[in-house]
Amino acid sequence: MDAIVKKYQQKFRKAREEMDRWGELQARLVSQYRNALSIIERLPVIQESKNYGSLSCVDGIVEAVVGKQMESLEIILLSLNKTLEEFRGIVLSLEKILRDSRQLVKAGSGQLTVKQLQQRIGVKPTLQDCLDGLMLLRDMHQSEYILKSSIVSALPTLILRPRVGDLGALQQLLIDQPNIPKEEVIYCNNKLAQMSGSWDESYDHGSQSDDSYQFERLHMEPMYEAFICPLTKQVMLDPVTLENGQTFEREAIEKWFKECRESGRRLVCPLTLNELRSADLNPSIALRNTIEEWTARNETAQLDMAKRSLTLASPEGDILRALKSIQYICQKSRLNKHVVRNMGLLPMIIDMLKSGSPQVRCKALETLRISAEEDANIKETMAEGEIVRTIVKFLSHEQSKERADAVALLYELSKSELLSEKIGSVNGAILILVGMSSSNSENVLTVEMAEKTLENLESCKNNVRQMAENGRLQPLLTQLLEGSSETKLSMASYLGELALNNDVKVLVARSVGSSLISLMKSGNIQSREASLKALNQIACETSAKVLIDSGILPPLVKDLFMVGANQLPMRLKEVAATILANIVNSGIDFDSIPVGSDHQTLVSEDIIHSLLHLISNTGPAIECKLLQVLVGLTTSTSTVHSIVSAIKSSGATISLVQFIEAPQRDLRLASIKLLHNLSPHMDHELADALRGAVGQLGSLIKVVTENIVITEEQAAAAGLLAELPEMDLGLTRQMLDEGAFQQIISRIYQVHQGEARGIRFRTPYFEGLVRVLARVTSILSEEPASIELCRQNSLAALFIDLLELNGHDKVQMVSAMALENLSQESKNLTKLPELPPPGFCGIIFPCFSNQPVITGLCRLHHGTCSLRETFCLVEGQAVEKLVALLDHTNERVVEASLAALCTLLDDSVDIERGVSILCDAEGIRPILNVLLEKRTDNLMRRSVWAVERLLRSEDIALEVSGDPNVGTALVDAFQHGDYRTRQVAEHALKHVDKIPNFSGIFPNRG
Repeated sequence: MDAIVKKYQQKFRKAREEMDRWGELQARLVSQYRNALSIIERLPVIQESKNYGSLSCVDGIVEAVVGKQMESLEIILLSLNKTLEEFRGIVLSLEKILRDSRQLVKAGSGQLTVKQLQQRIGVKPTLQDCLDGLMLLRDMHQSEYILKSSIVSALPTLILRPRVGDLGALQQLLIDQPNIPKEEVIYCNNKLAQMSGSWDESYDHGSQSDDSYQFERLHMEPMYEAFICPLTKQVMLDPVTLENGQTFEREAIEKWFKECRESGRRLVCPLTLNELRSADLNPSIALRNTIEEWTARNETAQLDMAKRSLTLASPEGDILRALKSIQYICQKSRLNKHVVRNMGLLPMIIDMLKSGSPQVRCKALETLRISAEEDANIKETMAEGEIVRTIVKFLSHEQSKERADAVALLYELSKSELLSEKIGSVNGAILILVGMSSSNSENVLTVEMAEKTLENLESCKNNVRQMAENGRLQPLLTQLLEGSSETKLSMASYLGELALNNDVKVLVARSVGSSLISLMKSGNIQSREASLKALNQIACETSAKVLIDSGILPPLVKDLFMVGANQLPMRLKEVAATILANIVNSGIDFDSIPVGSDHQTLVSEDIIHSLLHLISNTGPAIECKLLQVLVGLTTSTSTVHSIVSAIKSSGATISLVQFIEAPQRDLRLASIKLLHNLSPHMDHELADALRGAVGQLGSLIKVVTENIVITEEQAAAAGLLAELPEMDLGLTRQMLDEGAFQQIISRIYQVHQGEARGIRFRTPYFEGLVRVLARVTSILSEEPASIELCRQNSLAALFIDLLELNGHDKVQMVSAMALENLSQESKNLTKLPELPPPGFCGIIFPCFSNQPVITGLCRLHHGTCSLRETFCLVEGQAVEKLVALLDHTNERVVEASLAALCTLLDDSVDIERGVSILCDAEGIRPILNVLLEKRTDNLMRRSVWAVERLLRSEDIALEVSGDPNVGTALVDAFQHGDYRTRQVAEHALKHVDKIPNFSGIFPNRG
């Protein structure tokens, strides 16, 4: 604690020393200020030649005396500024003393307690008193320094129009001691601002801004009356003299003469109003030179004063005034910009961008812009170092004013090609500018300036590329259309590297599609490569029509098939094949679009043969793309038959099947998708090829079952197997032998129970699996192994369960069809009971024979049935679920469900019991509704057949006979159905007495 007390005593001694030095400086400052004021007070007197008496005849006496006084005043002003710097040093020293004292309190093992802070030092003060006292000293001296700076800075203004009262007030304000409180300092500063405003109003400064007029008045040398134009009241730039010796600004006097002529008045001198004999204007070269020298001296002095304020330690107000001064001087003359550059002010202005004040940063950006306007040398200087990167950072600042000033500066710099490249090289610069140019939240002027900056940056090719990468494509497209051959090649190359969304691809195709196609037709391999890669980037389903209309197909097909000196390298043929695949997958009808001579189209036999030949003689990459072309062509029902015909005529089926075993996944996928599209139209040829080729079927099954994650390849492979002819007994037997159905069943359970991952291709994959499995039910009567498979895996129960899989129409339909096949086989699998033979008496007298009663038999098949062993729908409680599907919105599901229910009414079973089972399942009315709805011909035929069977029941026939709608539906079927349907409908109508039954009247003969 004692050590801290000693250190505080040292701090107070240091503060006392600074205060003593403050007093010395105060005396010096007051003396210097009084000297300056005495000169200012004398200036009006010595500027009047009448006050010189007999000395007025001495040539140049006034100018000499005034000049001498101004030199003395300049020296005094410089001394005043140096004294102010020393005052500022004391303020900084007091600030450091206070900061160090606070640090002493926090030093050591921890912060001092309140008790320790209240310990007295010497007789009276405590540590807390010391801290408070040092803070008060700092605040008082800082406030007084601010006031002194304001008073001294007002002196140059007083030179122009001194007033005795103002001079005395400022002097008294400066002399006032002891220190003035901070509140009074603010009040005095406001008063000084008002006084400055009153001085401003005493002059008519025309169209000048307040800042420019203030700096116009700020001179280190006096402004002589001879410098002022009587008309404009401003310093002349091009003084001319009239015949009467009066001098004016050339532009002003010419305007005066023009007004005189237009109004029909005599030419008179605007000052004396005496008539002039001539309107000749004589340049006052000596006066102009004098004004220029006087202006140059004052501007140099002002820049020098500004330079001293351009430090981050200077007060904010001083920095802002300095920057405004530099702006004003730069705007006056381009030559002044070279002075600013040579004085080393640019790095100092750039350094102001690090200021903590937003106002200073904005003013520094504005000053840099004004300095760089139409000055290549300053722009060249700014191209050095990190200044451009610093400016770009301001584009992301929160302050909208800073962003606006930064964009304005970048716009000015972007007029230089060197700086355009520099701006583009800054990471994120173009991205931010593109965002600003399309922003709805930015100021309209800022958006416009960002747009103009980007337009300037387009002069650099690399910038155009970056703009395209960031969504601004138009510059690239424009140069691709209008640029030189070299530029077009560069832009096409850039376009070939971009990733575009489909909407943009359409836009680009419309804009430059024709140009790229023309470039592709050239013999130059570089141009062909660039255009092909660009077309590859924009070719998609949505842009296909645009590119086709632009004529892309003929040259593209030509490049694919060309051989010889001008043929494309294989890597570019791959690109061409990719473009063609993307276009073909658009679903457009290609059988009417010519691609070659003799009106050939993409589906012409010769073209398809060429594609197949190319597939057989190239590498995997291009094979994959060409297979994708065929996939696209076979997707359309209008073109698939032409493709199938060409494949059959070329004998390429086996070659296409072999790709199933390709190690490249994309190639396998393309081949499987193609075979999937072809399989419904290939009859047994495709199945024969799969069965005949060694390992092909096994490879296909492996693809279907190998991954836990469902892929597009698996979905396509399952679809291909499902599309193969259902009644191909040889294929089904081979799948049985290879254990394919067992693997399929396992995968169905995995998917159904949610164990398989992957959602995108889940539905087509699952539908394909169920369809493949259902084919085993179509050969039950021919292949005992299929029955055993169904029994072992409880397939009947599985298909019944899948009937309830709502949202999967194909699965429900195929499951119902499989249940129909299984139910058809039930009658062959049902075990009929074995009755004991009757005895001798029973044979002679049957009435004395009692047949044993056997329980537990199937109501329908009169034998021992079960769902697992005989696939009985009744035992498996499938009837209710099939009846529920009769109300399905999909006709094919309804048709399959009705077909399965019809197995209960077949001649091979007990029809009466079958009708009873349907009654118990409430299936009568749904079947009648199917008849009434007449949705399809197949449903009408099937429902008429089923209704006829139902109407064999007298109870049902009696009930239905009262429903006119059913009668009408049966009459309609009787009148419009095919031969078999009319026969069945006739029988049904007889059951309800709509047609007389003559069989009871006329007995059968023969």
